[in-house]
Amino acid sequence: MHRPAPITERPPAVEIMRKLGLEPDPWQLDVLKNEHPQLLLNCCRQAGKSTVVAILGLVEALYKPMTRVILVSRSHRQSRELLKLMAFYFELLRQPLKKRVNAQEIELDNFSRIVSVPCREETIRGYAHVDLLIIDEAARVPDDLYRAVRPMLAVSQGRLICLSTPYGKRGFFWNAWARGGDDWARIEIPAAKVPRIPVEFLEKEKRGMGESWFRQEYCCSFEALEGLVYPDFARCVAPSSPAPPHGENKIGGIDFGFRNPFAAIWGFVDRDDVLWLTGEHYARQRPLSYHAERLPRNVMWYADPSGATEIAELTRAGFLVRRGDNAIATGIAAVSARLQAGTLRVVEGCCPNLLAEAGLYRYGDSPTDRRGEVPVDEHNHALAALRYLISRLDARRLARRPGESDSPTETGSPAKAPNRASKYWAEMNGDEFWIPLN
Repeated sequence: MHRPAPITERPPAVEIMRKLGLEPDPWQLDVLKNEHPQLLLNCCRQAGKSTVVAILGLVEALYKPMTRVILVSRSHRQSRELLKLMAFYFELLRQPLKKRVNAQEIELDNFSRIVSVPCREETIRGYAHVDLLIIDEAARVPDDLYRAVRPMLAVSQGRLICLSTPYGKRGFFWNAWARGGDDWARIEIPAAKVPRIPVEFLEKEKRGMGESWFRQEYCCSFEALEGLVYPDFARCVAPSSPAPPHGENKIGGIDFGFRNPFAAIWGFVDRDDVLWLTGEHYARQRPLSYHAERLPRNVMWYADPSGATEIAELTRAGFLVRRGDNAIATGIAAVSARLQAGTLRVVEGCCPNLLAEAGLYRYGDSPTDRRGEVPVDEHNHALAALRYLISRLDARRLARRPGESDSPTETGSPAKAPNRASKYWAEMNGDEFWIPLN
């Protein structure tokens, strides 16, 4: 039986990097010396993150027999690029352990393997006992793929390294960076820490890309940008002091849910037709009675029309509830119209979940999703309640200009609905309904 090559003393990864003719940046030294089992690298573009992680993975495979390293990225092509970089460094080191190197994997005589896998959840579940899992461009890797690869580390208690440039406030990478707590070690590498990127180039990029994209690409900032349904929603937040004006008629919207959140938002419309949102209720896995105790009663509610039973129960409990309009594209247009006209205000501190969803609710990334009018069905519960409210509040007024009365004509008299019979005969008299006989 073929035995693994004898274990030689493992040199520091820093030494291997220098042997390759690469002098590590200070932040790369931190990465090479870090031994935390879960490591996040939030890197600007062209920082050298692939280089340092490739060296880490290669050293692990060379000096620890029977090591399995798995490379995952947003596409198989990209994970193969990382593997190609490892193969290049392996050849430069002139190690005698090579058994097989191809476009998919590096296999060594010490039974170590480095494998690049496709970015498809259904085809990568066969790998187990993984010692090092590297997820490249992690911010763009789908969450279902991330959930599929994590169990590969369960038995081996292996290490997980995620490296990426930010890609908005979404996905597992942002969630781990912002909310992962002590489960993760975090290293941030903005362009200011990369001496190879000239200041003049960065100034040119800032002018060409704009502030927000520049912060995301070069300053490691998670900017909610691409594909957001309401990119300017944060502008409608109004300070709580001085107090907003008062309104007599209170209105609200409700999106029903149990496993998904039950979300309700409410407020009033002032004399200038500005909708002020002053309250929010947001909870999961609670009975309807729990929500009813926390909803104000002096409100006209517009609710999710699919919740007929809930609407009936709330009505029996003394609430004024009407069915909302569930046309998603129309509702989004109605909310957007108020945002653009400046007639939607959210009082600061009153609707935190609504604001959080507005920073996450977006259209999909696939070409099919980009052509569609319906966003990804997540992070949209308080926003759905808002949509039900505004689409009913502004019904039959969506085509008017801001400040225009509800149904004007050029002479100022109310517009009359066309007579159905006359409309029918007018259509029948059209040339397209008749074929001349010569």
